[in-house]
Amino acid sequence: MTLKPLAVRIPAEIEKELLEIIEQEKLDKATVVRNLLEMGIVEWRKQTALDFLREGKVTFAKAAEMAKLSLWEFADLVKQHNVEWVRYTPEEIEKEIKEASAAKAK
Repeated sequence: MTLKPLAVRIPAEIEKELLEIIEQEKLDKATVVRNLLEMGIVEWRKQTALDFLREGKVTFAKAAEMAKLSLWEFADLVKQHNVEWVRYTPEEIEKEIKEASAAKAK
């Protein structure tokens, strides 16, 4: 992995939190910041994928891809967050099934 420098200014409260983590984890500051940044990006991907799915902006498969999760892992995440992504009522689903069955029988 190639490491690139990143300079950023942070509030004193966040620096205090960082120092606590450094002490607890017994790691250097750069490693702690990298780990937290990576964790934040992973969570951001998941949340963004859930939001896009909830808003109907992407398909289920595309949202799973955005989150960098398998379909099964993403399904678990959707369930954990109670994301409603199917836009059909039970009646509409039943009608679609009947129409598909009738078309198949022809």
